[in-house]
Amino acid sequence: MAYGRARRLGNHGEFWPGYVDVLSTLLLVVTFLLSVFMVAQYYVSQEATDKDTALRRITRQLAELTNMLSLEKGKGKSLEEELASLQAAFATLKTENERLAEAAGAGGDKDARIAALSRELADQKSLGSDAMAKVDLLNQQLLALRRQIAALQEALNAAEAKDKESQARISDLGARLNVVLARQVQELQRYRSDFFGRLRELLRDRKDIRVVGDRFVFQSEVLFPSGQATMTPEGLAAIDQLATAIVELERSIPSEIDWALQVDGHTDVRPISSPQFPSNWELSSARATSVVKYLISRGVSPKRLVAAGYGEFQPLEEGASEEVMRRNRRIELKLTNR
Repeated sequence: MAYGRARRLGNHGEFWPGYVDVLSTLLLVVTFLLSVFMVAQYYVSQEATDKDTALRRITRQLAELTNMLSLEKGKGKSLEEELASLQAAFATLKTENERLAEAAGAGGDKDARIAALSRELADQKSLGSDAMAKVDLLNQQLLALRRQIAALQEALNAAEAKDKESQARISDLGARLNVVLARQVQELQRYRSDFFGRLRELLRDRKDIRVVGDRFVFQSEVLFPSGQATMTPEGLAAIDQLATAIVELERSIPSEIDWALQVDGHTDVRPISSPQFPSNWELSSARATSVVKYLISRGVSPKRLVAAGYGEFQPLEEGASEEVMRRNRRIELKLTNR
């Protein structure tokens, strides 16, 4: 009995060291596997961290591109489309990154996803470089346009300054001209007074010739038959006296005074309709022209004469009596400056 117990104890003593060796080996294997897993996990995490850093850098670049593109928004619709494409690609990239983060904890084909992500990052960098080049080109064009605008503004300012100078000269010339004209008007008024005085002296015995304001008024009956534009002998004699006074006036008025003797024809309100004179316009104009032509024949310069017809539309008096109509039928002489 004692021998059997000792034998059994001897067998157990031989088995225990082998069991311990097996457990130690298994523990080392487990520890090695855990170390391998932790190292793999570390590299995966490090790779993911690097990708997050790259994503943040791309995010900053995209933000800068967005700011630069917004400055040239009105210049390049194509850049807006590229920016939208970049934003869409960034969203896709972000989604892929989230998927990669989820896959990092659960395992899977990480290397393939990381390679694809790297390619997409390279593509986005290429797009960003193209966009930057286009932005630089637009900035150069904008700078050139601003230079052109500045040159145009400078030319405009110079033109405005020149225009102001011209306006000042014109104003000065206008003021001088007004002074000269005023002086000529004053001188002409003096000669008008002398001329009218001379006419009054020549025609003092004619009761049918009178002065109305600054005009000498001849009644039409003195110069023309009724409804005619050919002067009577009595009318020719009256115009002869007038021509003498005008010729003397031409000699006395200085040449720098630009004056004219205006001859106006007027009729009464009764209409006329004949083959020669379809209306009072034609009759009044023809009578004024007849007086002017006769003055020219008596030596008056045609440059100093003006003929005009007013018909019945500028009467001296309103009314339909015979006396009123007789006074409205007239030839008026007025000395004016041109």
